[in-house]
Amino acid sequence: MVRFKNRYMVLEVLLDPNKDLKTDDPIIITQYNVSKAIKDSILLNFGECGFASSLGSFQVKYVNPITKLCIIRASREDYQNVWAAITMVRTISNCPVVFNLLDLSGNTRACKNTALRLDKLKFEQYKLMVGHRLPDNVNLQMQNCLEKIATLES
Repeated sequence: MVRFKNRYMVLEVLLDPNKDLKTDDPIIITQYNVSKAIKDSILLNFGECGFASSLGSFQVKYVNPITKLCIIRASREDYQNVWAAITMVRTISNCPVVFNLLDLSGNTRACKNTALRLDKLKFEQYKLMVGHRLPDNVNLQMQNCLEKIATLES
């Protein structure tokens, strides 16, 4: 019996620095927002056939709205199409964004370890950037996100 093989991509969502933003974060990155933007890009760039073939195992496994880190699963056969579609995503909810691939792995353990390490580093940067204005609920929200990564399964 052959196992179904996947690829896991750890991505960083970068908000466009060239756009003047009146608020700190114009959008809240959610699994739904990221999934919808990527699916729309797959449909636009690869048509219905490419969309249908990649939809089988495509899933946004994890999104951290604070550090803007996400994990996406795609089948081994279609991950390159998903990756190409991700690079062509320009907006999420009418806010300009750019995706940066940080890691590509074949199993959840390696992906989880990389995501945990990067999430901790990015949260430390976030705390330094915000300084004393850090709300109390952000630490709790970050702990919940780290626990969610720790329980990540295929």
